[in-house]
Amino acid sequence: MHIVHFMSRLRLADGGVVRAVIDLAAALAGSGHEVTVLTWDAADAPDSWKGGVPNVPRVITLPPPDGLMGFYRRRSPGLSRAEEVIRNADALHLHTPWDRANMQLAKIASRHGVRTIISIHGMLDDWSMAQKSLKKRLFLALGARRMLERADAVHCTAQAELDQARRWFPRGRGVVAPLIFDLSDFVDAAARRARLRAPDKHLAIEPANTSLPVVLFLSRLHYKKRPEVLIDAAALLRDRGVNCRVILAGTGEPAYEQALHDRVTSLRLDDRVFLVGLVVGPTKVALYARADVYALPTSQENFGFVFFEALAAGTPIVTTRGTDTWRELEQSGGAIIAEPTAQAFADAIASLLADRARARSMGETGRTWVFRTFDAAGIAGQYEAIYQGGAPVENAPSAAAGP
Repeated sequence: MHIVHFMSRLRLADGGVVRAVIDLAAALAGSGHEVTVLTWDAADAPDSWKGGVPNVPRVITLPPPDGLMGFYRRRSPGLSRAEEVIRNADALHLHTPWDRANMQLAKIASRHGVRTIISIHGMLDDWSMAQKSLKKRLFLALGARRMLERADAVHCTAQAELDQARRWFPRGRGVVAPLIFDLSDFVDAAARRARLRAPDKHLAIEPANTSLPVVLFLSRLHYKKRPEVLIDAAALLRDRGVNCRVILAGTGEPAYEQALHDRVTSLRLDDRVFLVGLVVGPTKVALYARADVYALPTSQENFGFVFFEALAAGTPIVTTRGTDTWRELEQSGGAIIAEPTAQAFADAIASLLADRARARSMGETGRTWVFRTFDAAGIAGQYEAIYQGGAPVENAPSAAAGP
């Protein structure tokens, strides 16, 4: 098959959606499909994508929209170039419901009889739709709902996501498939865990070089992730006499980061809670492996790569029902699903630190589950079925169920 993806910006700093597109495109190309990725900004596309390498996606940088409100003009060079590619495809895979160009590209695909799949990436979740709700409802009413309902499939990463999102495209067709992500960096994570506990081994992240248990928050520093809850939980753990270090790895808006620093200081946690900035590459994998618990008190998360990375490193996790994959995480045997309060997180973390055998068992069970569940070839096969129209598709309730 010739599969075309469109993602407006390929910048990994934008978050998990970009990574999902890159990993899925690479897996499909590795399975023998011709994969083309259209974008306006190919900054973080792998270099090999730009050279016509066999079994590797090809990236094409389009001129950005030149019309009003983020749309292309009818005869714009960018739209014409996109049509040249899409008309020869078997499937067009669009990402996110809010990109205005998606509506124009979907019309091109329909005109040429090309199947259209739209991944909504958690953006129609209840929490997400409560943010700037009027603007989003208006955009849906002005064309995005029609685009979703006319698509051959609206892709969700978990059943919990589809359960929340279906009300926004009541006549549409929803399908569930997990995201693909590269686990190769985590293959030897179990051995790495043992090595990192040797006295002569040190991480580049200095607060992790301790004999104390380490609780890790690795994610973007944003109010929806609720890092404040974990900071407050650290104060409760201290007051209970539970000795540990809490590491917050990630970046956010400077004012928000400063507010977190101020909270740590006001609670007298400077010797227990550390904000270490962005961590990537081998250091990130090593930090997952060093952690005793991964904790994320999130309000909303779609797939949540960080959860599966932590489990792949053998680290048990504590999170909330705010992630669309909470049922899958709970079923993995490697996660505790807690209420999003400091008290609940302190209780869950304390229980794992008090019973290290249980924590190790959960980590090992979760790691086994991740490597069994997220076999790239198997998941790529699910997407192939979606593109071909053979995947089980769930019809949403009637239009009367819509808002």
